[in-house]
Formats: sequence, structure tokens, C-alpha cells
Amino acid sequence: MPVVVIIPVKSFRTGKRRLNDTLDDATRGRLSAALALHVASTVESAGVAPLIVTGDPEVAEWATSTGFPILADPGGGLDEAAAAGVEWAGHSDSEWLVLHGDLPLLTSSDVEALMEPLTKGNAVLAPSSDGGTSAIGSRGDFSFGFGVASFHRHLARMDRVVIVARRGLGLDIDSRADLEAALAAPSAGWLAEAIR
Repeated sequence: MPVVVIIPVKSFRTGKRRLNDTLDDATRGRLSAALALHVASTVESAGVAPLIVTGDPEVAEWATSTGFPILADPGGGLDEAAAAGVEWAGHSDSEWLVLHGDLPLLTSSDVEALMEPLTKGNAVLAPSSDGGTSAIGSRGDFSFGFGVASFHRHLARMDRVVIVARRGLGLDIDSRADLEAALAAPSAGWLAEAIR
């Protein structure tokens, strides 16, 4: 089986709370849904099937209606959601890649840049601009440690790792400044439409 691309997705309605002072609830919901669709569709355009990990019925319905397979989130946070995807990948002895669902500038070439070293037996790690982890991939069990400064925490836990630093992997939407930076990109017209 090809690489399993695990995309944890929280509730559209309650996601992106750090943007409360910038966007109302309905707009944040549209933003979250548009970001998840962009990331999952970009993965698909790179020739890989995304696996949506969620515990939210609305997200599960969206994924199913869009044609993306889903896996139940066991709850507990991002580490547990990622671990559930890794366990699922292990059943088919596949490499896995955990990819954040809020990367507005992600392109299929970014996904391919992650896949190339991963399919050659290396681990991969992509930093976000704030020192977090936008993407992480390997084979077999892994102890995740998402959160502040997770890039270096994950790096210390990996062997034979290739670091993939690219613009499309570096920017995730956590703040008003992140959103403004994404909206300034020529390729982000769909994002402006989503929050209009």
C-alpha cells in the first residue's frame, strides 16, 4: 500500500479559536472547512489518498461526502489522533505521513517533496514557521509530541530523518498574522472567498 497520509481534523465549528478576535464563528467554520478541503485535495492531486482522522460528526460527514476515507479520532488531542492513524497504517505495513489540515499554501510539489525521501526508507520532518511541526512521517510506531517547539522535540526522536523546509509547509493558520500572510499569496484566492 502507498504511504498513508493522516490528516487530523477537529470540529469546523470550534476550530481556529485563536482567530476569535478576527473572525466570527460562522466564518471560522468556513475557513476550517476550506483549509481541510485544500490540504486533502492537494494530497490527492499528488497521487496519494488522504485519511481524515476526526471525532466530529460534521467533519466525518463532510469527508465521506467528498470521498475521503475517515478514521475515528480516539480523543485526547493531536498526539492521539496521529497515533491512531499510525496504528491504522501499521495494519498494511505502510509508511505514514501526518500532515496538518491548515496549510493554505500547500502544493502537490510540497507533498511530493515529502513522499520522495519517505518512500526511500527515510523519516521526514517539516517545520512550521513558529517552530512547530507541519508534517512528520516514518514507518512503525512513534511517540508524538505536538505543541510549542515540537519540531525539535520530534527531531530528537527520529533517525535517518530528512528535513523538508518549504513555503507551502511552513505556514499554518494559527493567528491573524498567519491569515494575512496567506491571503497575500497570489494562489490564495480560494481562501479569501471562503471567509468573505
